[in-house]
Amino acid sequence: MTAERILPPHTLRAAVSNGRMNRRAWLVTGLLVLFQIINFADKAVLGLVADSAMRDLQLSASEFGFIGSAFFFLFAITAVVVGFLAAKVPTRWILLAMGISWAVLQFPMLFGGGAAVLLITRILLGAAEGPATPIALQHVHGWFAAKERGLPSSMVAVGSTLGPIIAAPALAAVIAHPDLGWRWAFGLLGLVGLLWSVLWFLMGREGPHSHTAKKAAGVPAATNSPAPVTTAPDANGSHPAVEAASITERADLLKLVPIRAVLGSKMFIVAVLAGAGCFWAQGFLTTWSPKYLAAVVSLPPATIGLVSTFPWIIGALALLVLGYSSRFLMRRGVTVRWALGALFGATLLISGICFLVLPHVTGGVAVAIMTAGAGLAMIFPLAPTAVAFCISSKQRAAVMATLTGLASIGGVVAPAMVGMLMEKAGYMPAPKGVAETAEMAASLAAGMNSAFGLIGVYLVVVGIICVMFLNPDRTASSLQKKFAFSD
Repeated sequence: MTAERILPPHTLRAAVSNGRMNRRAWLVTGLLVLFQIINFADKAVLGLVADSAMRDLQLSASEFGFIGSAFFFLFAITAVVVGFLAAKVPTRWILLAMGISWAVLQFPMLFGGGAAVLLITRILLGAAEGPATPIALQHVHGWFAAKERGLPSSMVAVGSTLGPIIAAPALAAVIAHPDLGWRWAFGLLGLVGLLWSVLWFLMGREGPHSHTAKKAAGVPAATNSPAPVTTAPDANGSHPAVEAASITERADLLKLVPIRAVLGSKMFIVAVLAGAGCFWAQGFLTTWSPKYLAAVVSLPPATIGLVSTFPWIIGALALLVLGYSSRFLMRRGVTVRWALGALFGATLLISGICFLVLPHVTGGVAVAIMTAGAGLAMIFPLAPTAVAFCISSKQRAAVMATLTGLASIGGVVAPAMVGMLMEKAGYMPAPKGVAETAEMAASLAAGMNSAFGLIGVYLVVVGIICVMFLNPDRTASSLQKKFAFSD
């Protein structure tokens, strides 16, 4: 019997064993990884240009923090709207529209835009990037059968952490180059975004497992079939065996349920709270992390660009380890709650402990602890992945996008919160051409340490709550029993 008959189709292992790749599926996956890299490079650029931009544009810490927060002003709204739109519009075209928008919005700063232009373009860029992660996950799911989505989903998620890793050193070099400068950091991202958009237009397609593809082909969607119940109900009318079992075997057999029922579920609320903590860390990294590194260990700009990548490297490793671990456990019958939800919560708990320790250490130790704490919080894609197990494939984009949009409130809070706490501690940026004093650096660190203590407590609490209540298996069974209907 050949390897191609033994191994599941549409898997990387089968493609390698057979000597021929499922080229379109993995090509699309690779393009979506690049999409996420660009997405998060766009976020990271503001932190990398912070020093130069604040001086050239004469911005205070709170003003710059406000611009950092502005990225998330429309993020939630567009994430939700586009998520619902994806139920009817092929995600191929939504992704193309996002890619072009990201690119175009970088060029105003290259051509001399001031503080107001920076504010407006960051607001619009946030609006264009709000739906990115849920739409990318929805699209890649359309290219793989349910049991084989773990690896491509993890790859797309890791792309979000690779963005700053790849972009930070390159952008730092552009910023430090005497003939280029900080404005060209935006220009470079614009050019890369246009190139990706051309490639996606030529090669991006809807997958065979996409709900839009099934509808177009006239094939009845599996999501309209009832989930099988093989046990008799107990005295309360429940099906204990079904509710205790892993949802993985019937995730693509779930019926539609009212969206309001999903959004009001305990699990969804817990996922939003946890996601807000993840976005807080992301907002800090993309806006203030380079300033923190400069103040704590006085690193030169080129080195800051390199060290700024370390939390994202930790985040990439965490996503890979957690993704592989959950896949390993689920294949052996472990419920999604323990294979994914509990691992997600435990990781956030460890991240919170790191942030609580951070105000009590200095120098290189502080950089290491900050790297670990912020890096371990870069696992947000696991939250929408967990929630996706609870609902029909036709509703996943809408629910994942709503989750992302609501969780992004943490990204709104972080930059402004840190900026205000820095000013409260007495920090004021040095005028253009003047070096920052040791006293101001100490005030900056004190303000950030206040923020670290607050987010540390928050992440510890939501981490524990996730371990207790992030339960896709039970939530799916409850929603199906109470609300399921056929479309």
